[in-house]
Amino acid sequence: MSVEKNTRKLDEGVVRDFSSRMSYSSYLQLPKLLSAQQPVSQPEHHDEMLFIIQHQTTELWLKLVLHELRSTAAWLRADDLGSALKGIARVKHIQKTLTEQWSVLATLTPTEYSQFRGFLGHASGFQSSQYRAVEFILGNKNATMLSVFESDPEAHAMLEHLLNAPSIYDEFLAYLARQGFDVPGEVLERDVTRAHEFTPALVPLFKHIYENAVDNWGAYEACEELVDLEDNFQLWRFRHLRTVQRTIGMKTGTGGSSGAAFLQKALELTFFPELFAVRTEIGQ
Repeated sequence: MSVEKNTRKLDEGVVRDFSSRMSYSSYLQLPKLLSAQQPVSQPEHHDEMLFIIQHQTTELWLKLVLHELRSTAAWLRADDLGSALKGIARVKHIQKTLTEQWSVLATLTPTEYSQFRGFLGHASGFQSSQYRAVEFILGNKNATMLSVFESDPEAHAMLEHLLNAPSIYDEFLAYLARQGFDVPGEVLERDVTRAHEFTPALVPLFKHIYENAVDNWGAYEACEELVDLEDNFQLWRFRHLRTVQRTIGMKTGTGGSSGAAFLQKALELTFFPELFAVRTEIGQ
């Protein structure tokens, strides 16, 4: 069918009546979704819409990341490594999208942001329960963070549950033990409510896997997927830091944190330290 006068004809079979049918808008609940952007600045500042949508879309992606990571943990418990790797692969693509989003927020200049920042009160991304949940499920447990969410029982309960649950790394190491790998007992019996710390006794295990990759391909591939996951997370953290620095410099965060200085410390946190430490040992 050719286009005439630069106008495309509507196909005869296109559904037009949605009085009794589910539409695209109703399926996605677009009226609710698109009415959730409510600027608070007075008078309303043009750039606040960017700020709101940036953070709302981040929260939607984080919701999907948590959905995938929870399933990944369950698959590892069920010894279904293939499905677990598929889940991690999807999370990696989401991470890339989240990192690229910082370039949009970076178009907000210090002058523009300063004109509505005061209206945010103490609201801050520091209070994102989903972000903390992602950190917890990946292994950066921090029980003191729960105090920030005491006024939000649902968020507090979610984080408390994840605090007491094994992380993705814990589940992976337990999986390796069930497959016959020599995982130290101290690792398998550790207190999962605490952040995983570098354990030298794990390095020989990973060295064996890497140096015998052909015979241990599944475990080898999983190790590299986890390394990708941490690399992506650190890139996100770095872009967050740089965006904050270019927008507010070294000002204190709206939520009371030290701002850029607090974010800088996050770059020292790690999820899977032995998977990076083993690289020094391989070939020696």
